[in-house]
Amino acid sequence: MRMNWRVSLLCVSLVTVSLLGIATPLAVGNQAPAYPPNAPPGSTSEPLPDDDYRVSALQADPQGNLWVGSWRGLAQIDAKTGQLRSQLKLSSPTVGALALDRRGSIWVGTYDGLSRINPKTSQVTAQNFLLPSNRVLALQVDRRGYLWVGNDSGLALINTQNGAVKATFKNLPGVSANALTLDFQGNLWVGTLEGLVQIDTASALPLQQVTNVPGGIVQAIALSPTHSSWLGIPKPTLWVGTPTGLYEMDPDTGQVLQTPPAMQGRSITTLRFDKAGSLWIGTVEGLLRLNPFTGEVIGEVAANLPSRRIYSIAPDAGGKLWVGTSEGLAWVSQTTFRTGVVRTFSRDRK
Repeated sequence: MRMNWRVSLLCVSLVTVSLLGIATPLAVGNQAPAYPPNAPPGSTSEPLPDDDYRVSALQADPQGNLWVGSWRGLAQIDAKTGQLRSQLKLSSPTVGALALDRRGSIWVGTYDGLSRINPKTSQVTAQNFLLPSNRVLALQVDRRGYLWVGNDSGLALINTQNGAVKATFKNLPGVSANALTLDFQGNLWVGTLEGLVQIDTASALPLQQVTNVPGGIVQAIALSPTHSSWLGIPKPTLWVGTPTGLYEMDPDTGQVLQTPPAMQGRSITTLRFDKAGSLWIGTVEGLLRLNPFTGEVIGEVAANLPSRRIYSIAPDAGGKLWVGTSEGLAWVSQTTFRTGVVRTFSRDRK
């Protein structure tokens, strides 16, 4: 079902606040948030497990580094060799999302809010933003260079140059912004507990809500480079991962275009396209490579990884595909599917 808005149904606060605003979690009605598999514990009083080695976010930069966000903090490694370059101390060790802005700064969403990192010095240059909630689940830089911050109570829009919070969304349909991506027109798509919401990035107002997503809860989204439509005209489409499978959707109509049979019944945790146009799919039972034109699985990796449960993917980084799992970090050859484990992030560091 597709819903369009002529008038915003979101409670959107178009505000500019200081860089050091203090965030306070907000309750949304009586609905309790349900988090995606890589989300942090359910309350601020719940202690983080000391033995959790999950790698929840990966971000490559132009200097050949790979930033590794885990439930044990943030680190920088050489994307070619996997050698550790630096480890950073954050206000919270639980990293939920990473993003690279136009200036080359690394934005880090944690269980305790949002921070900005200078990659040259590895220093925190900004933190403590006024967000609808401090539990950051997703980050996306738009075409203007602004940063969209998804959390368990809505969205926030931040000017990356001065750190000002430009807008907050406190009553997002579906409550939790689990996943974010941009479409070919530059609009933002938000994966929520109740499907998808499309937002005009220029006006910060909602365009449509799609509630007919099979599985309901959207855990991952990716925009395809192109797709051969029925008329033979290449058209980018949305790929959506839920607890029940993978679905290709038309961003204009909100209709499901295809459901790859091999992905039915699989819980999809993360999605990324590589430079060759293949779709890499992280699930709770392994890593798969899909031909998006045919829906055929053309490769699968489940063995020789730290864990079968996949939380993050970074393709084409240092000539490899990097994979964050529930038990650490690994790499996969995108041609031979040969794998390797980075012991720095694993339980067994020997």
